[in-house]
Parts: sequence; structure tokens; C-alpha cells
Amino acid sequence: MSNTETAPAALVCGDGGGTATVLTPRDVPLGGPRAMRVRRTLPQRERSLIGAWCFADHYGPEDVAASGGMDVAPHPHTGLQTASWLFSGEVEHRDSLGTHAFVRPGELNLMTAGHGIAHSEVSTPDTTTLHGVQLWIALPAGHRDDPRDFQHYAPPLTGLPDAAARVFLGSLAGSTSPVATSTPLLGAELTLEPGARLSLQVDPAFEHGVLQDTGSVTVAGATLHSGELAYLPPGAGRLDLAADEPARVLVLGGPPFGEEIVMWWNFVGRSHEEIAEFREAWQAGSDRFGQVEGYPGDRLPAPELPRTRILPRRNPRHEETR
Repeated sequence: MSNTETAPAALVCGDGGGTATVLTPRDVPLGGPRAMRVRRTLPQRERSLIGAWCFADHYGPEDVAASGGMDVAPHPHTGLQTASWLFSGEVEHRDSLGTHAFVRPGELNLMTAGHGIAHSEVSTPDTTTLHGVQLWIALPAGHRDDPRDFQHYAPPLTGLPDAAARVFLGSLAGSTSPVATSTPLLGAELTLEPGARLSLQVDPAFEHGVLQDTGSVTVAGATLHSGELAYLPPGAGRLDLAADEPARVLVLGGPPFGEEIVMWWNFVGRSHEEIAEFREAWQAGSDRFGQVEGYPGDRLPAPELPRTRILPRRNPRHEETR
């Protein structure tokens, strides 16, 4: 990840139900020489975080026979959690905690880096179509040095009028995830039938993001298309969604993250100096990140640090998005 990437344009829309800023994704390569392309909506200049959600990559549906699928060699993380969510396909996960698990559609894999972890991600041989999202959650100061951890949760399908929900973090539509988080969060997949009109109660202290996967939905006067993300500031107690065709979205939320963070490559820290230390530790093979066993290849080397100082990522003030 580079702090010098050019951000796409944002569109501000509104109606009686609130105001949405529509963020368009940019295409970036993921991994090493056999990089697959992903659509990145967070972070960008207009919006760095939604609650503690600080990163969102959306990929597929991708024909694995043509693209080669996902093959991300062992790489490090600090100061964050990764939330993996698939719509189709299967990804093999290995990490330096000793976890060997599989990411499958409709199931959450939540990995805590904290002080440091390394992991690899490879689509399985039986996968024909790969389609999903990779999300990061910034850890607050009191938890950013937590030990490595890994949690798995398969949320039940919650029926709604002309729609259904899988709530993998937090609470929505009467369903609550048992997965513990370091800050209050919401993460849910919604599928909507043609003609669906949803009005969901949400925490007014949260800011929210609606990431469009398939189809199209309207939220706060904004019509979203695949890959776009609508940002809604705190204040509204309901989230209104409408779909005229079959659609699927992810809803992300949380109270505004009150700390400045520095993000570079796979690290979340608080200063340029910290990021430089993390990079040096990875390059030196430090025990901070441990070893990933079972991956048939070399680990990813860290890119060179930028020549300029890495600056904190800041969100615009809420009134600037209105």
C-alpha cells in the first residue's frame, strides 16, 4: 500500500434521511509477481476510516482459470485486525500463530495482528470463481500491541422483508455477533430482492459505510453501483436502503476513531519512525512476526520506504462531508 496513490473523486448526495458521500474505488495489484487486481475503496483522500474500519479491498467475481486466483505469500501486519469475507470461492489461510484455516462464503475469519503477525492467503485448487472482500480494523492504543489471535464465526441467515442479513460483527436487524472487538463495530452482509425497501435501526453514534457488491441500491439519495461505497456520518438512527433489482451490500460501521494512525504497506502505527521500525524488523526476520509454516515459497519482502515522511491519515470533519 502506498500513501501516494491518487484518490478517485467523491460525490455528495442527500435527502431527508441524511447525507451520503459516494466513494469510487481504484484498481490496485494485490501481492507479488502474480498479483491479482482488487478495487480499493478505503483508504483514500476523502475518507481514511469508517469507525475503526481502515481498509477495504473488493475483488471478483474472478475466473481463477484465467487469472490464476489469489496467491499472497507470507507478509506481516501490526496494529490491526484483518476481517476476511467471501461471496464465492475458498481461500487457504496460514499464519504465524500456527493457524491453518479456510475462508469460505458467509463465514468470518478475524485475525488479530496486534504486536505482530505474518500470514499467507492462497485460493484453493477447487476454486473456480473468487469473489469477496478483505477488510482491516485499526486497533486502538490500548490494544494495538495485543498478542496474535484468530477467530472464526459463521453467522446465521436472518430473514427480513424482501431481504436477508448475515451479521458478522456487532448488531443489526435483531442479530448480534458473539465476536469480541476492541472498539464498537458493525459488519454485515445484506442481500436484497427486487423492490426491497429496508429501514434498519442503527446506532446514531456510529458512522456507516455501505459497500455495493452486486446490483444497485439507493441510500440517502445516492444510487450505488458495484464497487462504490456510501459514507454516512453519525447522527441518523436508521439506515434506509432501496433496491429495484437483486443486490448485495456490506454494511460497515462504528463510532469515529479518535486516534490518528499512520498506514504504510501492511502496517498500522502512530508515527513514521514506528513504521520504519516495523519494516526493519520484518526484513531482519524478527520474532516480532514469527514464521508461517506450510507455504510453498518465499515470503514477501517489504518495499522501500518513501523518500518523504509518512504522515497520519486524517478524515475530513463531519460537516465537510455534508
